[in-house]
Amino acid sequence: MKPDMFVILLAGLVHASLQLGIGALLLLYHASLGKHVKKHTRQLASNYILGNVLLTALAVAAMCFGVDLVFQGPMNPAMLTIITLLLAALAVSIWVFYYRWGKSTELWLPKSIARYIDSRAKTTNSSTEAFSLGMLACFAEAPFTFMLITVAANSIISLPQGMQIIYLIIYSIISILPLIVLRFAIRRGDTTTDIQRWRIRHKNFLRVLSGTGFLVLGLFILAFKVIIG
Repeated sequence: MKPDMFVILLAGLVHASLQLGIGALLLLYHASLGKHVKKHTRQLASNYILGNVLLTALAVAAMCFGVDLVFQGPMNPAMLTIITLLLAALAVSIWVFYYRWGKSTELWLPKSIARYIDSRAKTTNSSTEAFSLGMLACFAEAPFTFMLITVAANSIISLPQGMQIIYLIIYSIISILPLIVLRFAIRRGDTTTDIQRWRIRHKNFLRVLSGTGFLVLGLFILAFKVIIG
């Protein structure tokens, strides 16, 4: 596997390890299952996931265009070195304050934004509202996903043209895998309470996993795209 392909896959996995998207989907499930029949709830969840993956794909595509426009192709080693340092800084941020301390899965979001997402999840009744909630959750995670999308886009434009759209789609699908797994878990019979308890119990593991993912991604880019490449 070429280094660029590995960067795309690893960036997608690190993206998938972040928790805002799955947290908002859990809120949507919890609110909807108490008000609607299961079929309607499943429809809302599907549209939420569709909104999330569509905005991710559009963001990656736009970043591909932006990187190619600014750098006339893939980024130079100096810029990749700066990105490596930023990924290391994000790793530390994940370890220190991505999760709020305490026995909950509250995230770094300002209270006003967290309350807004919570209220939107509780009042979502239509497919359009669920779709926009998915896009909102994706957008709100941007401070942490921006660099992941940037390095993925840089690697995508390094691939042959016939492979670029394929790996754009692969990145987008990998980024929403936890949402798909959650949807099937609920359909299988798991409750939102059980899933939330699991998230609380494994919060420290998820924190270490995400932060380490950012760090490993940065070190890989430094080794194979800057030093060797």
